[in-house]
Amino acid sequence: MIKQNNYSLNLYVIDHDCSDVVRSVASLSGGETFLVSLALALGISDMSDCCVKVETLFIDEGFDCVDAESLDIVKIALEKLKSDNKLIGIISHVSDFTNGMTNKILVEKDEKNKGFSKVREINY
Repeated sequence: MIKQNNYSLNLYVIDHDCSDVVRSVASLSGGETFLVSLALALGISDMSDCCVKVETLFIDEGFDCVDAESLDIVKIALEKLKSDNKLIGIISHVSDFTNGMTNKILVEKDEKNKGFSKVREINY
């Protein structure tokens, strides 16, 4: 249950991997929560119309709690968005996920200047 401004919103998911059991979002694991959040964002993006255009999606982390099979599904979904000319910004340290991405901005510790970072743009 998500509470905001003294109102409550009961959200549930249908778990198709578990005999279509209806589950509260409070019972989801970290990986499941990430996938449901991503599905919601993708659904909202897909619903954009002439009045409201959603052309950019930013995803901040979460990939480390997703199993390899689900990670492949996420990659396919994001590639479809990219082919629909949507801009996708991903913040991640999971190399299995970021390998193969054509454009990256890599932020690394600057070993020479403690407390600073180096930024590199990588385009393939």
